[in-house]
Amino acid sequence: MASTATMPYDFLRQIVYARSYNVLDPTHDYLFETRLARLMRDRGMTQVAELVEHLQQRRNPDLEWAIAEAMTINETSFFRDIRPFELLRTELLPSLIEARCGVKRLRFWSAACSTGQEAYSLAMVVREHFSHLSSWEIRIEGTDIAKETVARASSGLYHRIEMNRGLPARNLVRFFDRYGEDWVVKDEIRQLCRFRQVNLCKSPIPFSERFDVILLRNVMLYFCRETRHELMRQVHRLLAPDGVLLLGAAEQPVDMSLWQACVRGGTCIYRPKSSE
Repeated sequence: MASTATMPYDFLRQIVYARSYNVLDPTHDYLFETRLARLMRDRGMTQVAELVEHLQQRRNPDLEWAIAEAMTINETSFFRDIRPFELLRTELLPSLIEARCGVKRLRFWSAACSTGQEAYSLAMVVREHFSHLSSWEIRIEGTDIAKETVARASSGLYHRIEMNRGLPARNLVRFFDRYGEDWVVKDEIRQLCRFRQVNLCKSPIPFSERFDVILLRNVMLYFCRETRHELMRQVHRLLAPDGVLLLGAAEQPVDMSLWQACVRGGTCIYRPKSSE
């Protein structure tokens, strides 16, 4: 039987799962105190127990969503885990560009974009190394479950500490403008990217066109097996037959019957097998 000390956290973990399908490890319950601090302060509360009691007395969907968003992992940086971006530059994009020369169109999806650094990193790769694509239709979609992080991604505004995490100096000079103590992405990069709030665990994912490259990195490890299975089924549907899926280094598809794995440059990529 759970102790009274853990019961408030049990209740909050259930809320987070119901809203975002994120499975939170009980050993990390201490994170509720820090990540919900501002939310509680804005509502005149000081203890997690107060928040739980409030929700137990009366359901509040908006507050439940705010809790789920606050507990969503938003760790990211420019060119995070550099090898996938190097592989895109040297092998994957040249091959896709050759295959798409007839339609002159490329579609990318940063499926758990957080505050946007991954999507903007893709845009910088395209603009810096493939300048001949200036006449092509390039679209980079960034999606995240948290409304606040999507708004930050759309703003393209970053603090100097964020700029120091993985961003080469040449990219800072070329693709960003100084804005007080912060930096803002230049229009030539921002115009390639579009951000929206999407729950990856709600079916169907609201896209109709297929993507040439999908980055779904470091997010599935927070989902249960059933959720991962359904998400990967949808990703398979949305990836072009000759497209490329990039996962986190510690992740792999649940159902490998749908995917062909291949290791390139120290990075494992996945291509879709025919579902027929």
